Amino acid sequence: MPIPGGQQAFDGVEVRFKNTRKGFYRNQSGLQLMPGDLVTVDAAPGHDVGMVSLTGELVRAQMGRRNVTVETYELRKVLRKSTQEDIDRWHAARKQEEETMLASRQMVREAKLDMKVTDVEYQGDGTKATVYYTAEERIDFRGIVRTMADRFKVRLEMKQIGARQETGRIGGIGSCGRELCCSTWLSDFRSVTTSAARYQQLALNPQKLAGQCGKLKCCLNYELDMYIEAIKSYPSQNAKLKTQQGTGAHIKTDIFSGKMWYGFKKPGEPFVMAGFPIDVVRDILAQNKQGVEPEVDLNMTDEPVEEVKTPDYENVVGQDDLTRFDSKIKGGKKRRNKGRGDRDRGGRPEGVRPQQAQGGTPRQQQPQGPPRPQSAQGEGQRQGERGGRNDRRRRGRGGRGGDRQQGGGQQGGAPSTPPSA
Repeated sequence: MPIPGGQQAFDGVEVRFKNTRKGFYRNQSGLQLMPGDLVTVDAAPGHDVGMVSLTGELVRAQMGRRNVTVETYELRKVLRKSTQEDIDRWHAARKQEEETMLASRQMVREAKLDMKVTDVEYQGDGTKATVYYTAEERIDFRGIVRTMADRFKVRLEMKQIGARQETGRIGGIGSCGRELCCSTWLSDFRSVTTSAARYQQLALNPQKLAGQCGKLKCCLNYELDMYIEAIKSYPSQNAKLKTQQGTGAHIKTDIFSGKMWYGFKKPGEPFVMAGFPIDVVRDILAQNKQGVEPEVDLNMTDEPVEEVKTPDYENVVGQDDLTRFDSKIKGGKKRRNKGRGDRDRGGRPEGVRPQQAQGGTPRQQQPQGPPRPQSAQGEGQRQGERGGRNDRRRRGRGGRGGDRQQGGGQQGGAPSTPPSA
């Protein structure tokens, strides 16, 4: 948005460093900074390199949210836009962070200190390193700090963080399947209590309500305000319903369906849980104030809701069927085989085998195993019988062919001589 005439832009900028660490700095030189620019800022000692995340009046609002004084003269200065030399030195320092972190964990393990090193961050000029750790109690790490500084040849600073800050710096995937809010867009951490789960009628199950940090999930606060506003218009949950079927105690409230559920228990009868619309609950409470105990239907059923048929967009052209091409392939094979069979039968009479059309024997037996010894007379007799059968078949085919030629002009003419068997 353009700045009104006569007004100067807010000279504070928000700079983001590694992971979730951010800081506010003063743009004293009036540089034209945009979100995403790399800037070199003043540090103690030396200088650091970060990325601009906010500029203008949004920085003033963010400083007010974090209870930081809006007077920018108390802030450190933005020295310049980062040059290539600053960026190269910054990248060289960042490459040492993983090696330093692993070495620090080994030194802590050897010193038998009850602490966990979670991350190491080098300053932009490489002259200072900050070691982030988590611990349940206070740790005396003065001796190990001197050892680390002598080994890494940098000025070392130890900084304790909480479980939420640790998860935000490490990152991960939440139970919702998305990247953790604290490591992506969440800028501040609000306290989360079990009352947020109670307002939303959630079961107090620590395994489901706790995040990767072991604390209550930050997303429990996202819809809390809407639940609180809705519950304000509902009858008090502490009020009991006095009816002829017994006294009902409140169990839960469903703000989406507009119902309140009560449990009824009379001596000698089973426990019954019934849900009433809000208007019915108000009427019962109004009659109770007048000293009347109305009769209610504990088996009250909801009105039937007509199901709206929605179009099915999931399987429009059968893309979900893994075997959608099988029938087409099989049908193509059948058609090809059928065409090949028609071509094979073309040019010869129907019912005649290829061997018979070529003048061969109807079946040629393949010899299996060694031939049995047979007499010459028996073999000659068999050949004579086969020759006689072949001659009769040839005469039969010739007769059928002649009949067809003679009766070609007649429709459905039958052969005069039946074929021999």
